[in-house]
Amino acid sequence: MFEFIIWISLALIASSSLLLMIRLIKGPSVPDRAISLDAIGINLVGITAIMSIVLDTSAFLDIILLIGILAFIGTVSIAKFLEKGEIIENDRNNQ
Repeated sequence: MFEFIIWISLALIASSSLLLMIRLIKGPSVPDRAISLDAIGINLVGITAIMSIVLDTSAFLDIILLIGILAFIGTVSIAKFLEKGEIIENDRNNQ
C-alpha cells in the first residue's frame, strides 16, 4: 500500500510539473512565469525526495539541498529584476 501511494504521489507531482511547464511557456505575464519556475524547482525537490525513498538511499539528500538553494537564488534574482530592472548594481553610490 505504501509503495502504491509513493508511485501515485510521484505521478501527481510529475503531472503538476508538466502543467507548470505549460504555464511557464504560455504564461500571460512575467510574474506568472517566475512563480511557475519557482514551483518547478519545488517539484524537482519533491520528485528527488520521492525517488530517494523509492530507491531506499540517502545519496540524493545533497542534490535536494542543491536544487533548493538554486531555486531560492533564482527566485530572488527574478524578483529583484522584476522590481528594479537589473540584477547586479554596478554603482551603489548614485542611488
